[in-house]
Amino acid sequence: MTIRDCLDGAAQECPDNVALRYKQDGRWRTMSFQQLRERVWHVAEMLVRIGVGPGDRVALYRENSTEWFEIYHGIVSIGAIAVPVDAKLREQEVAHIFHDCGVSAVFCSGRMVPVVDAVSERLIHLKAVVAIGGGEELSLSRPEVRCVDYDRLREEVAEDALGDGRAYDRFAPEEDVPASFIYTSGTTGRQKGAVLSHRNFMANVVSIAEAIDIRPSDNFMLVLPLHHSFAFTCNLLVPLYARCEISLVENLKTIKANMADCSPTVLLAVPLLLEKMLSRIMDGIAASKPATWMYRLGLARVIGRKIHAGLGGALRIVVSGGAPISASTLEVWNKLGILVVEGYGITETAPVLTVNRPDGPVIGTVGPPLSGVEIRIDHPNGEGVGEIVVRGDNVMQGYYNNPEETAKVLNDGWYFTGDLGRVDAAGYLTISGRKKSLIVNREGKNIYPEEVERQVLRSRYALECLALGYCEAGDAGERVGLIVVPNVEVFNAIEDREGKRFSDDEIEQILREDVRHQLKALSDYKRPRRIEVRFEEFEKTTTQKIKRYLYAINTATA
Repeated sequence: MTIRDCLDGAAQECPDNVALRYKQDGRWRTMSFQQLRERVWHVAEMLVRIGVGPGDRVALYRENSTEWFEIYHGIVSIGAIAVPVDAKLREQEVAHIFHDCGVSAVFCSGRMVPVVDAVSERLIHLKAVVAIGGGEELSLSRPEVRCVDYDRLREEVAEDALGDGRAYDRFAPEEDVPASFIYTSGTTGRQKGAVLSHRNFMANVVSIAEAIDIRPSDNFMLVLPLHHSFAFTCNLLVPLYARCEISLVENLKTIKANMADCSPTVLLAVPLLLEKMLSRIMDGIAASKPATWMYRLGLARVIGRKIHAGLGGALRIVVSGGAPISASTLEVWNKLGILVVEGYGITETAPVLTVNRPDGPVIGTVGPPLSGVEIRIDHPNGEGVGEIVVRGDNVMQGYYNNPEETAKVLNDGWYFTGDLGRVDAAGYLTISGRKKSLIVNREGKNIYPEEVERQVLRSRYALECLALGYCEAGDAGERVGLIVVPNVEVFNAIEDREGKRFSDDEIEQILREDVRHQLKALSDYKRPRRIEVRFEEFEKTTTQKIKRYLYAINTATA
C-alpha cells in the first residue's frame, strides 16, 4: 500500500465522512475525504504545471494547516518527494536542508518568501516558490524562479485538475519510492535527511492502528507540528488509514478550548505539553480546599471527571512520545482517570517502534514492540542494558546523499539507534539513555543521566534538568553533576495563593532541598555531587529536546 492508495481508499469508501475539522473566521468548518482528494488533484496539477515530476524534492515549509495535508498528498501522489521543514528553523538551517536535498519547489507561507529568497542563490534546482497567503505582488531576486500565490495557481489549473488526463492519473508511485526526506532535529550536528518510503510509513501505520485499536469513530486532536515524524505518521496517516477525523487546534494557547469544542477521543502529545497541562490542573486542585481533600482521600477520579469533561468529554487515550516522560506525570494523569501511555520511536524508523497497550500499560517502560518490528539489545552488560537495535519494514532506506552516516547506523537491515535499553521477560522495553550521554564514574560504574533526571523531575518545583558528567582535576573518572531549572509557574501559584513573594535565593533553596529529597531514592553513586540552579530554560531543538552538548558543569566554583 502507498500513501496515495490510502487516500484513494478513504475517498472511495467514505467520501462524505469528515476528514478534517478546522476553525476559520471564528467558525468550525469541515472537509470530507472526497473534498480533500479533490484538493489533492489540484495540487498534483499545480506541481506538474511548475515543472515538478517523479523523484523531484518539494519542500513543505509552513505551519500546520489544511493546506499542509493537501500539499503533502499532492506531492507524494505523483511520485515526488516531500521535504517537511520546520517553520521555526533559522535561515542557515533552512538553507542547509534546501541545498542538501536539492529542492525543485518550495511551498511556504507568504511571510517566509523573504527567507526562501535569501537562500535561493544556492539552490540550483529551484524552479518555483508557491506562497500560501502570499497575495498578488510576489517576486524573487532570481527572475528565472517563478513565485506565485497558491490560490492563484490553483485557479490556473482548476479545469485541468478535474478533467480527463489530469496529472494525478498520469503518475503513481510504487511502495518503495521515497515519500519523504525527514531531517533529524540536529542535537549533535548538522541535520541529516532520513529517506522514508511509502512502504516504511504504511507498515508503521498499520502496526500503530492495531496496537492502540484505532476506530472509524475516533477523532484525533492535532496539536504537534506535522514536520515532526511522530505527528506526521500518527496524526496525519493513522487517522486516514482508519477513516477517522482529525481536528486541528488553532494554536497552543487554545488547546483546552478547542478540545472542549471538538471532543477528541485521541490526543498525541510530547511530555512538555502534558507536564504543563498537569501542572495547571494540580495548581487548580491546590487552590481548592475541597478538591485538595478529595485528592488526598483517594477520590482523584471524581475530580478527574470534571477535567475530562473540560477536555471535550470523549478523550479515551493520550499517547506521549517524542521524548521521555516522567513516571510521576504518568501516574498522576492515570490517577485522575485519564489514560496516558508512553511509546518510543525515532525519525529513521517512520517513527514508532514500541508503545504501551491501553489494556496493560507498564509505567517506566515504553511498551512492547509493534507487530512487524524486531528489537534486540546489542552487547548487553550484566544488567541486560545495551544498544537498542531494530529491524522492520519501517526502517529508513538511509540518509540522503550521506553514505558515510548511513553506514554508521545501518548494518544488514538492522538500525542501530544509539539509545541504550533493556527488554524484560514480558518483552517490554525500558530506555536507559543515549550512548553518548553515558557517565562512567571513578569506580567504572555506568550512570544513565536520564535515570537521574527522571528522579529529579518528581519534584514539583523542577521544570527541567540535565545530569552531566564532569571531572575534577586528577580524576580518572567522571562525577555526576546536575543543572536544574525551577518551575516558576509553581512558585507563582504559591505566591498568589499565600500572598507572599519569594526571592531568587529562597526559590533556589526550596528547589535544592526538594531535589535532594527526591534523589535519596537513587543509589549514592548516582547522586549528583554538584547542583547548579539556572533560571533560564535550556536551549532546545524544534522538537523540544534539550541540546545537551551546549551545557557543562562549572568546575571553576565550589
